[in-house]
Amino acid sequence: MSFDVKAKVEELVGKIQKDPATLKSFQDDPIKTVEKLTGVDLPDEQLKPLVAGIKAKLAAADLGGKLDGLKNLF
Repeated sequence: MSFDVKAKVEELVGKIQKDPATLKSFQDDPIKTVEKLTGVDLPDEQLKPLVAGIKAKLAAADLGGKLDGLKNLF
């Protein structure tokens, strides 16, 4: 199976951010959540780069939101 990792990360981040239950599930068990969202059961080692990309994207979005909040203070 071959897919564009960056595009898949963007797609999954969108799904995770839209649904608080999915976000909680991803925080609790990211591998199983990614498998559920993609509908593909791959070995954990193959999913780790995808999970790392999603975590980085979610962290960046969270940081961006916090920085926007700081701008409003001044």
